Amino acid sequence: MYEGIVQDLIDQLGKLPGIGPKSAQRIAFHLLDADEDSVRTLADVLIRVKDTVRFCEVCGNVSAETLCRICSDPRRSDSVICVVEESKDIVAIERIREFKGRYHVLGGAIDPIGGVGPNDLRIAELMKRLGSGETEEVILALDPNVEGEATSSYLSRLLGSMDITVTRLASGLPVGGDLDYADELTLGRAFLGRRSV
Repeated sequence: MYEGIVQDLIDQLGKLPGIGPKSAQRIAFHLLDADEDSVRTLADVLIRVKDTVRFCEVCGNVSAETLCRICSDPRRSDSVICVVEESKDIVAIERIREFKGRYHVLGGAIDPIGGVGPNDLRIAELMKRLGSGETEEVILALDPNVEGEATSSYLSRLLGSMDITVTRLASGLPVGGDLDYADELTLGRAFLGRRSV
């Protein structure tokens, strides 16, 4: 629709989650209208993020170091691991200030249609962590959608033979929603009302 690099910019912005064609076009023209320093600052931050941010070697959370701040915090309990799909879900749970255990980021959910199977997720790493025997409970805090349900069912079966309590977040979260969109009260009640699976 537009010429050359402007269309390339719109196309690239349109690949971002939650950005449709009209939003991509608005952002592209905002960037074209912005002063050069602002655009260069944005570009520098994007490059620095890709160069410096890594994933925690233990839980898979976004981190600037080899261990994230949660895994390196000695006040957190190793007896409970909360399994989430993405790092953004940790932020949502941390907002309620109720959970004092550790996390494990799967890196997504089982999605056969999208070509994501159990081997594409950080399930082997979870099983290795649970092999130490320190963990007494695993909380499955996955998105309440079809993929999250499939992943929860798979993990429940996998963990069923271990001497570990497996729980899920209670109702209160909307089906088809994402954890990072839930308000603190709803997420807090769901977290406190989790049940065995």
